[in-house]
This record gives sequence, structure tokens and C-alpha cells, in this order.
Amino acid sequence: MSRLFAGVLGAGLGIAVSLGLAAGAQAETTLKVSNWLPPSHPIVRDILKPWGEQVEAATKGSVKVEIMAAPIGKPPAQFDLIRSGAADVGYGVHGYTPGRFKLTPVAELPFQSDTAEAQSVAYWKLHASTLAKAGEHDGVHVLTVFTHGPGMIFTSKTPVTKIADTEGLKMRIGGGVVAEVAKRLGMVGVQAPSPQVYEILSNGVADGILFPAESVPFFKIDTIVKHGTSVPGGLYNTSFFVVMNQASWDKLSAAEKAAVDGVSGEAMARLAGKAWDAADAAGMKTMAGKGVAFVAADDAFAGALTTRMAGIEDGFLAAARDAGIDGKAAIAQLKADVAAATK
Repeated sequence: MSRLFAGVLGAGLGIAVSLGLAAGAQAETTLKVSNWLPPSHPIVRDILKPWGEQVEAATKGSVKVEIMAAPIGKPPAQFDLIRSGAADVGYGVHGYTPGRFKLTPVAELPFQSDTAEAQSVAYWKLHASTLAKAGEHDGVHVLTVFTHGPGMIFTSKTPVTKIADTEGLKMRIGGGVVAEVAKRLGMVGVQAPSPQVYEILSNGVADGILFPAESVPFFKIDTIVKHGTSVPGGLYNTSFFVVMNQASWDKLSAAEKAAVDGVSGEAMARLAGKAWDAADAAGMKTMAGKGVAFVAADDAFAGALTTRMAGIEDGFLAAARDAGIDGKAAIAQLKADVAAATK
């Protein structure tokens, strides 16, 4: 009887150990990323996908990243969807919810950087050291912030080489500082989501668009726009966030958190900036092949643009003051870090 009991007990322990080992081997976390862009877009293909691979490598496979195939909400809803737990990770444009993120426009101001990499790295550093104190992203864990490449002027009929050329142009614009830029240039803003730009340009609803170089071929308007104008430092930038649901973050072990943060933050901002710079370069090459004529703003035009944009940072400075942040020092830090990252 005792032998029988010992045999049963031994078999039971063996099964328990086996089950425990199996459970341990399967103890992994899959982070689902809310996605509202096509898989070929640089944000998905060249930023989120490689970041997910880096997360898996850094955590030795205990954390995996799955980019969702279908959108779970519109772009302006992404921050709240992630905060509520509809997905684990998500990204979006701060300017898609006007007035909500009052400090992020600091990264969108004109003439700041000729590369997305330098701008994005400097922006993350400013966020981590200063802007995060204001709590505008409370309720989520911020993985990184970044910007796209320098904004340019694209038109379908006439070139833009001086301020007079901008007056009265009907231009598709996005959210954020770019709307104020267009207003100061006397442009008539046409609000429309990015996927609709081909329609509004081909139908003549808009005369052109304010976009980074990457976006013109991506949205297939490189056969519609005929002229492009670049501005030293960019006419504007657009601020993006990548955030993680707080509960999903809290479930990770301390080692996993350290590993994820290690490939996020500045590392992810640099990854995003490099990806966008490469996409911009490819976009310029594609447009040149389609016959788009490019000009760079000369000194007279650049000077006139600077005059028109005087005081455009005032909204940020007021918001920074309300948040107890030295806005002028923040802008100075951003510029210094851009310069350092550009060397």
C-alpha cells in the first residue's frame, strides 16, 4: 500500500513539475499594437515592426509585439483607446486633438531642423527632462515621441518662390502648428484626412498641400503636384506619440520594463527619425522621376517667412508658463540638442 501511495505521489509530482515547466515556457506577454495605417507606411514598416523585433530580442522572447491588422478606432481616438485598454500600445498625432496637448507644439515650430532624426532625438530629450512634468500624457506609459521630416510646400499648378505666391492658396493641412503656419501665409486651409488628399487635389478642391517629402508618393499624389518648395529647417513638423496602456505596462516584470524602455525612449525616437529621413530621401527621388520641380527658398523668401512666423511660439510659451515650465529655456534646449544631434 505504501509503495502504491509513493508511486501515485511520485507520478503526481512528476505531472505537476511537467505542467509547471510547460507553463513557465509559455509565460510570455504579447503586446497588441493598435494600427490605423497601411503596413507599407514607414511608421508601421520601419518603426513599429523593427521596434517590436527589438523588444522581443531585449526580453529574450518573454515579450512579443503584434501589430493589429485592422484599426480599432479613428486616428484622433488612439490616445484614449490605449489609455482605456482597447489595445496595449498605440501611436498617434498630438495635433489631431486640438487644444489637448498644449506643450507638444514646441516640436512643431518652423525652422527647427533639416532632419527628422535630429529633431526627434532632441524632442525626446526635452520631453523626458521637462515636458513630462506637466502630466499631459497621464494614464499611459510614454514609449517615445518623435516628429516627421521637415514640412514642405507642394502645389499642383504654380510654383511658390515668394510670399505673394502663398496668398490665397487653398492648401490641405493637418492639425497642430501647421494650421497656424498656413494662416500666417494667407493660405486657405482645407481640412481633410491624409487618405483623402488624392481626391481633394485631383478634383481641384485644394491647390496643394503642406507635407513632408515622404508623404507625397505614399499617398499617390506625385502625379498631381508639380512643384515643391523646401524651407531651411522645415516650414513645420508634426509631433507623434507612441504610448502603452498603464495596466499592460504594470504587468511586466522589472527586467522586462527595463528591456522595453531600453529600446524605446531616445532609441526609438532615433529609429523613427532615421526611418523618416530615409523615406523623405526616397520620396524626393520618386518625385524627381515624376517630373516634380523643386526649389529651395532663397534668402529673401526665407527672411519673409521668418517675419510672418514671428511670435508663432507664443501659444506654447503661455502653456508652458501655466504648467510651471520655462518655455524659452525649453525652446533653447531643443535647438541646442538639434544642433548637437546634427553634428
